[in-house]
Amino acid sequence: MGNDSGKVILAYSGGLDTSVILKWLARRGHEVVAYVADVGQQEDFGSVREKALATGASSVRIEDLKQEFVTDFIFPAFKANAIYEGSYLMGTALARPLIARRQIEIAHEEGAPFVSHGATGKGNDQVRFELAYYALDPEIRVISPWKEREFLDKFRGRPELLAYAEEHGIPVTASRAKPYSEDDNLLHLSHESGILEDPAHEPAEDVFSRTVSPEAAPDRPTRLRVDFRDGLPSRVENLDDGTVEDAPLPLFEYLNRLGAENGIGRLDLVENRFVGVKSRGIYETPGGTILHVAHRDIEGIAMDREVRRLRDMLSAKLSEFIYNGFWFSPEMDFLMAAIDKSQEVIDGSVWLKLYKGNVTVLGRESSSSLYDRDLSSMDIEGGFDQKDSEGFIKINAIRLMAHNAIMKRKSRDWGVE
Repeated sequence: MGNDSGKVILAYSGGLDTSVILKWLARRGHEVVAYVADVGQQEDFGSVREKALATGASSVRIEDLKQEFVTDFIFPAFKANAIYEGSYLMGTALARPLIARRQIEIAHEEGAPFVSHGATGKGNDQVRFELAYYALDPEIRVISPWKEREFLDKFRGRPELLAYAEEHGIPVTASRAKPYSEDDNLLHLSHESGILEDPAHEPAEDVFSRTVSPEAAPDRPTRLRVDFRDGLPSRVENLDDGTVEDAPLPLFEYLNRLGAENGIGRLDLVENRFVGVKSRGIYETPGGTILHVAHRDIEGIAMDREVRRLRDMLSAKLSEFIYNGFWFSPEMDFLMAAIDKSQEVIDGSVWLKLYKGNVTVLGRESSSSLYDRDLSSMDIEGGFDQKDSEGFIKINAIRLMAHNAIMKRKSRDWGVE
């Protein structure tokens, strides 16, 4: 099926892999439309366009998806407190379904029966792209070169890719300056593979290019107020200089800038890929880290205890769905409906201090606050009759006393002192 000719929409970055794939597809007889998704990466898109056309693309479509990235993917995930394996804010995983969605739309607009990507057969992205493709268009035909025998026989690794690029006059900017791979978007900058594959190897400071080191961050803290409405950030105010942002994209970009300046959002972890192998990743997620801390805190004052316990269970599962590529699935729709319900009264403000890699909560208030100062105060008697706690404790102690009695009886019967 992959050898059939026809128009193909290639998710194209301009890097070595997708440039070689573009040429390889064109030489197999495909008309290749190079699709470049602008999700906030630092890129010279004019140069990317020229390179794609010079490499053999029939046309290039560059799409600015930053606004949709924030409103349709980043904010909903953070509203759900989605965080994979307790640490990772999933910058790559959240961008892939957005890219795939637009790629399928372009395939329909162009009348293309094929889509293609440059993800390897060992990673998560192949799964994320292809599950999204099939969920959005069950009839689409996917060309995944790194899983095709013809491609694998020809390209066993980077040396063969470089030789092919030289043979066909494909400009290559690869060097040994950064012997690892990166994924850059509005939410994060990731670093993996190469010299970073040794999990004991401490990354040099020059690995990080989005955030300053905490040691080099300003000696004066930055103070912020973040407002939420229905669990979504609605306004950010810099309490030091009065700057205010209240539109989704500028708001998030501003959090990114402040976080980066204050050395916030660095993470080094070994994670479990969906395909069953572990990988080491180093991430810079400045704005996302600030937003995650603020959102978790406002929930503390405005969310019911039992709702929060259930939501936390759902968040862990939802995070797996996102990481594993199931954004477009009935289970995601089901969980997001529950998340939306849990956020109906998550309104209010959180005050934060950003200082040398840390995000510290200074205070919070909410119009839907469940906090009752008189009820919780240790200084006054009001709220409820404290003598009622005696019965409450005794009722909760019933099962503990029963368990203890059983264990004592067992020890006696078995002659265990």
